[in-house]
Amino acid sequence: MSKTKLVVLMSGGIDSPVAAWRMINLECEAVLVHFHNYTSTGTNVKEKIVKLSEVLSKHQPKIKLYLIPFKDVQTEIIKFIPSKLRMIITRRMMLRIAEKVLEKEEAYALVTGDNLAQVASQTLENMRVIHKATKHPILTPLLGENKEDIIKTAKKIGTFELSVMPYSDCCSFLVDKHPETKAKLEVVESVEKNLKIADLVSLAFEKSEVTIS
Repeated sequence: MSKTKLVVLMSGGIDSPVAAWRMINLECEAVLVHFHNYTSTGTNVKEKIVKLSEVLSKHQPKIKLYLIPFKDVQTEIIKFIPSKLRMIITRRMMLRIAEKVLEKEEAYALVTGDNLAQVASQTLENMRVIHKATKHPILTPLLGENKEDIIKTAKKIGTFELSVMPYSDCCSFLVDKHPETKAKLEVVESVEKNLKIADLVSLAFEKSEVTIS
């Protein structure tokens, strides 16, 4: 019997590798996707994500990782989107690109490491707006978990030390100090019209690099 294939968005923090492990532990097959902006993070982030995938490969052999350049998308977001909404639209664009991976891999759903209300993108209002960017199911296995329990799991599976290494992720790059926490879908969709969404999604996906651990 084949395993259910899922696409996991990997930020490089503590939560998303644990979310990936949770689904692997439920006999699912995880395909990892990481978005990078080397102008802000450097190549060390790529090395960090590859090492995290190698740790997860102890639980799922031959784990596939898509490394997707996000610089061009982020440049357009910074150019055309108000700072308070950049984080939300960044996440929506990531889901759209991850959806391309899902379709290529013939996977069933997307997986995120969201932990309710931990950061601005993870309020219920914002998650609702972010998730509307894709038509596929989005699984959030850590949504209601205590942060200390997530950290304990990260230590148990061997990802914690790598996850706490300093890095700057795409979602925190040039966003407002006080981002929107109760986004309205109609407002977000209105400002998104300034972006050439289909072109940006296709370009980022076509430039992806795939590794197997």
